Amino acid sequence: LARCPNVRTSRDLNSTYLAISQTQMTGTGKTKMLIADPACSHIAAVTAIKRPKRRECDECVKIGGEWVHLRTCQECNATLCCDSSINRHATRHAQVSDHPVIASAEPGELWLYCYPDDAIAEY
Repeated sequence: LARCPNVRTSRDLNSTYLAISQTQMTGTGKTKMLIADPACSHIAAVTAIKRPKRRECDECVKIGGEWVHLRTCQECNATLCCDSSINRHATRHAQVSDHPVIASAEPGELWLYCYPDDAIAEY
């Protein structure tokens, strides 16, 4: 089991941590996930990491809001602000859309988080 050193929210402290390895899919530029311990079926279902299209919160841009960190939905590729941001758009999106898994959109952070299972995995 591996811990995510870049995750610092209180919600993540009691999360389930999974070790994941990555391989590049030839010619696609996408990352394919190989899960070592699929304790969370939502994270296990992620086969390619969706990356942010832009380094901005889609919803904060619409309302003139500010964000602290960014997260990318692994269902629809929406990039939204984290729980440290005042609007918490990523959490709100997960609640209303039933899209369970986000990836950090921050440079150097390589982890996924599942809202329903409170599970985290590095890749």
